[in-house]
Amino acid sequence: MNSFSYDRIGPDDRPDLSEPRQAEPGEWPTFEAALAVVNRDVMATLPGQDALILMVAPSWQPLPPSGIDRGQVYVAMPDGRWQGNAVNAVDREEGDLPEPDAMTALTLVAEAAQETVTELLWQVWPVCREHKIGVHVRPAGTADDWCGGEVDASDPVVWWCRGSRDGTGHDVSLVGELAATLPGKERRALRRSERKQDSGR
Repeated sequence: MNSFSYDRIGPDDRPDLSEPRQAEPGEWPTFEAALAVVNRDVMATLPGQDALILMVAPSWQPLPPSGIDRGQVYVAMPDGRWQGNAVNAVDREEGDLPEPDAMTALTLVAEAAQETVTELLWQVWPVCREHKIGVHVRPAGTADDWCGGEVDASDPVVWWCRGSRDGTGHDVSLVGELAATLPGKERRALRRSERKQDSGR
């Protein structure tokens, strides 16, 4: 959780002592767009919870060829705490881009949000309403035995439930659309709350 260990410091290495900070608007547009989608699920399923944010922490990796360290991006609670890996963990030697395509970014951000919420609020999130168990992110329509193989970047990303012990898994909803799975009374209360927030802006 947002703590740092000391890296090797040699004669040519200078530690970056900057502190973690909230990402500036427009600094990480692909991750910001993905987080806006995930935050719809946070707001729908965690009443009273404020939106998650992106935090940027100094990278402990060697500088890329550009010589500019843009830092590691984490999905965090509104107070800046996070749990888990950076969403922009890339292999610079392999030439990975700092921001992936939109569907990969949505997958990474949803997984990071789930880990942060689960670990810091001490509750399973999100939960399948039908089976009362936690769900996980994966491409839509994948089989029960899917193990994270290659996927088409255009495949939609869903919250997936493994189902009951003797049943088969199923897609619960698209990431960002958990509000549609709420019972009618909760869905209406959510809409009223959204209208109230919109009128206050």
